[in-house]
Amino acid sequence: MTGTSKPALLATVFTDYICPFCYVGDVRLERLREYFDLKINWCFLEIHPETPAEGMHTSCLGYDGPLWRQMMDNLSSMAREDGIRFRPHDFTTNSHKSLLLAEAAREAGVGVFYRLHRRLFEAFFTEGLNIGDQNVLQELARQAGVPEDILARAWSDSRYEQRLKDYQGAARELEVTATPTVFFSQKNRLNGALPFETFLKAARAGAEEQQAG
Repeated sequence: MTGTSKPALLATVFTDYICPFCYVGDVRLERLREYFDLKINWCFLEIHPETPAEGMHTSCLGYDGPLWRQMMDNLSSMAREDGIRFRPHDFTTNSHKSLLLAEAAREAGVGVFYRLHRRLFEAFFTEGLNIGDQNVLQELARQAGVPEDILARAWSDSRYEQRLKDYQGAARELEVTATPTVFFSQKNRLNGALPFETFLKAARAGAEEQQAG
């Protein structure tokens, strides 16, 4: 137990800022903080590297029409449950620069990182901003308080590119096939934005396993 009297819980999360279900998953993970002293190891996973930075209509992603409508209906239902406001999800973009920026922002501390992290989701899914555009990202970073020296090297420091490659390698090794994927242990994993009760049940099992270990 920690000083907050909440059980400690470590989660590893594979996510991407252009994944709407990752936004839902992020909100549900945040709700776990009511029950746990939660620390998250974020693994940024680019799910559509082929998408141009100027963006494109989501119809170009190649999903079957009925499947896409079912996915969007599920998304709308989840959003209502968690009070998330989504604009129509008809636009997608390349997330590579946003992932590099988030990785760099970790060096500014937890507070700055989470301000940027949440701002990226909100900007894309609620405001319809193109987070593939470097100018847009620079403005969002400044709003979140990312220091200028970190912002200056976010897209030029090879360390951040290497970390994204490392996350890709880890995803392959762990057979991650969906985002978000949440691990509370190697065997205790959640694939996708599942109901909060499922998150909570898995988190409790994970916390017990971590404490026993």
